Amino acid sequence: MPRISVAGTELYYERRGDGPPLLLIQGLGGHSEHWGEPFLGALERAFGLIVFDNRGAGRSAACDDDFTTATLARDALALLDGLELERAHVLGISMGGMVAQELALAAAERVCTLTLGCTSAGGAQSRPPDQRIVQELTAAVLSGDEDRVMRTGYGFVVSAQFAADPANYDTFLELAASYPATIPLLMSQQAALVSHDTYERLPGLRVPTLVIHGTADEMFASVNGEL
Repeated sequence: MPRISVAGTELYYERRGDGPPLLLIQGLGGHSEHWGEPFLGALERAFGLIVFDNRGAGRSAACDDDFTTATLARDALALLDGLELERAHVLGISMGGMVAQELALAAAERVCTLTLGCTSAGGAQSRPPDQRIVQELTAAVLSGDEDRVMRTGYGFVVSAQFAADPANYDTFLELAASYPATIPLLMSQQAALVSHDTYERLPGLRVPTLVIHGTADEMFASVNGEL
């Protein structure tokens, strides 16, 4: 397994495709396999992809320490250093989009373009998930019923149209079973997400940026993309 030592930990990574490098940063609870096909297959026709697992996630080394989105951004930059890549296109989703913001703010000269998907700048002006969602997810976790947890979470992270196809849920379960995130890791990631705040700093960013956000997104309302 390709791993690289960064900032006192080890990150699992994969490279595929040719062309200019594109670094993909996953969200809360996600790992490199969650990008899936045909998404990666389409991207690798134009880019040399670098997919990796955030610290403590997937096949990266376990992590018992708390961290911030800035910590994860430093990890990503260290990965680029280790791969001897001076610049890369950067794509982050959800929590990964927050990490991508911190990366671009810390080292804009390393970022060719920035793509932020279904994410938020954080801060007091951001829109958190509706309390109904928080309550349903909390109740599912407290029930101890793993299937209930999976189905509840799945219903909030995909569209109703996508969820209507049972085959999609089967794929979701298969990915969830491979390299599952631990509760302590999810708590650390959630804390990093909640404390994230780049709102006041983003106007100074001079990197070509694309923001993508679904208007039906329940986890991160689309107003966060507008902000």
